[in-house]
Parts: sequence; C-alpha cells; structure tokens
Amino acid sequence: MYSIVSTAVVCGIRSVPVQVEADVCDGMPVFEMVGILSAEVKESRERVKAAIRNSGIRLSPKKITVNFYPADIRKTGTGFDLPVALAVLAAYGRISEAFLEEIFFAGEIGLNGELRPAAGILPMVLAAREAGKHTVCIPRGNVKEAEMVKGITILPGDSLNQVLTLVEEFHRKPEKFSPTHNMEEVSEEAKETPWDFSGLHGQKVLKRACEIAAAGRHNMLMTGPPGAGKTMAAKAVSTILPPLTEEEGLELAGIYSVSGLFDQREGKFYTRPFRSPHHTISTAGLAGGGAVPKPGELSLSHKGVLFLDELTEFRREVLEVLRQPLEEGVIRLVRRSGAYQFPADIMLIGAMNPCNCGYYPDRNKCRCSSAVLERHFSKLSRPFLDRMDLTVEVKRPRLPEIVEGRPEETSASVQKRVREVQEIQRKRFSDSGILYNSRIPVSHIKEFCPLEPEGEKLLQESFERLNLSVRGYYRTLRVARTIADMEHAGRISRLHIMESLLYRSADRKEWEQE
Repeated sequence: MYSIVSTAVVCGIRSVPVQVEADVCDGMPVFEMVGILSAEVKESRERVKAAIRNSGIRLSPKKITVNFYPADIRKTGTGFDLPVALAVLAAYGRISEAFLEEIFFAGEIGLNGELRPAAGILPMVLAAREAGKHTVCIPRGNVKEAEMVKGITILPGDSLNQVLTLVEEFHRKPEKFSPTHNMEEVSEEAKETPWDFSGLHGQKVLKRACEIAAAGRHNMLMTGPPGAGKTMAAKAVSTILPPLTEEEGLELAGIYSVSGLFDQREGKFYTRPFRSPHHTISTAGLAGGGAVPKPGELSLSHKGVLFLDELTEFRREVLEVLRQPLEEGVIRLVRRSGAYQFPADIMLIGAMNPCNCGYYPDRNKCRCSSAVLERHFSKLSRPFLDRMDLTVEVKRPRLPEIVEGRPEETSASVQKRVREVQEIQRKRFSDSGILYNSRIPVSHIKEFCPLEPEGEKLLQESFERLNLSVRGYYRTLRVARTIADMEHAGRISRLHIMESLLYRSADRKEWEQE
C-alpha cells in the first residue's frame, strides 16, 4: 500500500515543501529511506520504529520504503519524524490517508512516542500556508511559533497516539477546530530597562551621536577609556529605536526559530534585538555557517543592534567578514549543498579603548608611544573603519555630573524624536525602496542630499584636508542628511556638514601629530 504526507525542510531561513511517501509491500522485512538525507533524518528510522512499537501499535513484518521529494534538496533536521511515522501507519492502513491529505505535519518523536519540539517550525508553517495547507499538526512545544501565522488551524500533539486521535477527530468534526492567531500588542513607548537613556549622565556629545545613529540607522564606533559609559550607551541605543513592524517581527522570529532560539523572542515580538557576542567568536559564529549553514550573530541582530565591545580584541578576519553585509544588508554563504542568503540589516556599534592601557590622550596616565598607538589602531583595517558612519570619542564623565543626579531625558522621549525623523525618511523614500538615510545608494545621493553652496564648498575642502576615502565622503553626506532631518531642513547646510565631519575622527591619526 502507498501513502503520502506533507511536511517541509528548512533551507537557510526559508522552508521548502516536502512530500514524504511510504510504500509497504510483501518481501524481506526492511525499512529503507531515500532522498538525499542527512544523518539525523536517517536516524529517524530507528526513532519511528521504536515510537510506533512503544505506542502499542503492532505492525506485521513488511518491506517499507520511504521516499522524500523533491529528491534534489538535502533533507535535514528532526522534524521529519512525525511525517514518516504517519506515512508508514497510513501505508499499513492504520489510519486513512484521506485523514492526512489536507494537513501539514512536523515534529520530533521520542522512543516512547512522545512528541518533542523541532527547530524551524515557524518558517515551515509559513511554507505550508503558501502551499495551501491551512491546518498543521505539530508538537505542543511549538504552538507559540505557529500561532504567529494568520489563518492557520493548529492541532497540537503530545504523543503519536494523541496525533492519531486528533487527526481522526478533525476529519469527522472540523467545526470544532478554528484558526488561532496570538500576537502581543505593540508597545507605544519604550519599556523600562536597566539601561534606559536616562542612565547616561552628562555625555552630551555621546548622546547626540547616539540619537543621530538611531535616527538614520548609522553604524557607530566609540573610543574612550574603561568605565566611560560606552557599553551603557550602546545598550541605551536599542531602547530609542522604534518597535519592529509586524512583518519585521515575523521575519526575525523565523530566524530565531531556525536557530532553535525562539524562546529568546517570546514576549519581545516587536522589540528590536540587541546582541553582544564575546570577542572570541568565530567567523562562522558571527556570519553563520556549518555544513548546512545556520544563522550567526549577524542575522540574529537583523533589524536591531549588533554591539562589538573591545573591538580590537576581535580577530581581524572575523571583523572583515562584516564588510559586505554592512554594505548590502545580507550575507551570502556558498556550500556544497547550495547557496544560502541570510538577512543582516543591522546597526553596528563598536567600542574600543584608545590605546593598550586605555587612557590616551591623557599623558598623565598613558605612556603608550606613537608606534604602540599605531599598532593598536592598525588592528582595524581602513575599509572596515570607512564603514563606520560616526566615530565618537567618549570622555570619562566628571564626578559632579554623576552625583548631582539631575534628571536626564528618558529613552521614551528620545524615541519619539527618532520616530519623527524616520517618518521623514519614509516619506522621502516612499517610491524608491530605500529605508533609511544610511542606505541611500550613491546613484541617489544628489537627489536626496541636496547641498547649500557653502556646505558643498566645506565638504570639498575637507575631502582633501582629511584625506577622506570616496566611501567616507558619501557616509559624511548621509550623516549630514540625518542631522538636517533632525532639524526639519530640506537642504544640507554648512553647519550640518561641520557636525558630520566631527564624527569622522577615525580618518585622523592624532598620534602622528605629537
């Protein structure tokens, strides 16, 4: 006898529909599985046999052949256990194939028949809906993921026997089941966190730079002595960014689902991610990787903030991986199993000490020579520094600023201004597909960044005097565009260019002037 069950496989962060076929016939008892299978999928054969037996279901010895198609896609993950078990049982006649026809199945099965959560359920359910399947049967532990998808009826199971009962009941009385959609409400104001913007005392220049960076989604580099507030500022930036849209939240939830980290997004659907990996992270950990690539920190930070503290401690080859994603907003990986593309539209914030001891340019404490300073900064390549839109020198706050306890502006109030500026950008770019000032392509610079004559003259003079690269030139213009938007100015003035140039200190080597 023959049966077929619908499921899906995760490829990168998207899912591809897969059909699981089972054929049972007389012959030497054997259980064969074909269709370019990974090790964990091949092992499902033993899990399924034990689960069926321990669920009290006895099957006569037969020749069992299970095929997965399309056959040209490598099948990975443990979510095939349930579809394989049901396809085999249907081929044996233990459940009607008609009961399974309109339902999508995915889930891992334990040896005792218990259903266990599988990674990547959210993109699988989205693929099922696109394929016309509006009913899904999954482990109860994956229900919160599936509930994010509109128009889907969920049959949550705890065991193989319960799934068989649920499927039969759904077929006989479908009116008892209805689509569920569970989505948290959008928070209109920034939630209180330990790193609210009001925790930054003094630091006017730093707070101004943070607001500019958030408003235009610009990358930012902070240099300063230990304890000056660089980490606090980076965390505070994540609280002044507007909430994610529903589309962005669903995309990000899918990335975490594929990574097996969905629980980290529970209750944070509209909150932009803040990731801060340790400096010992590998290239694959940052960019994603593996025989079948999984998302790395770049993709887990999608639409949010990736904070790299102690930037000069990261291996240079790890940092160089960031160059292409910072320009394009995606990262592309090519493996033998195929080409993968992961989203990486991030706001990068880096922090570093100004020298090995951390106290430069305070010569009362710092004894680093010019050669030591140059070696310290040479850990970061010029192309990498060119991709940092703003560079801010963070000074240690004075004691009176800390102990006086003057009320500081909260994240909620700063976020309102950031939203206003981003709304200006949305209206300006409404027909161009551009999202933020930091993403203005060179071909549209003249159109979207009109300069007043004095501002254009200053920028031309600074290009030669500061030895700006072409990339640095355009990034200066993009930052100036954001500053002008914050003042609701249509054209970029000389003052806007001057402030933008203040944040290009990475283009200057102060130690050479000593």
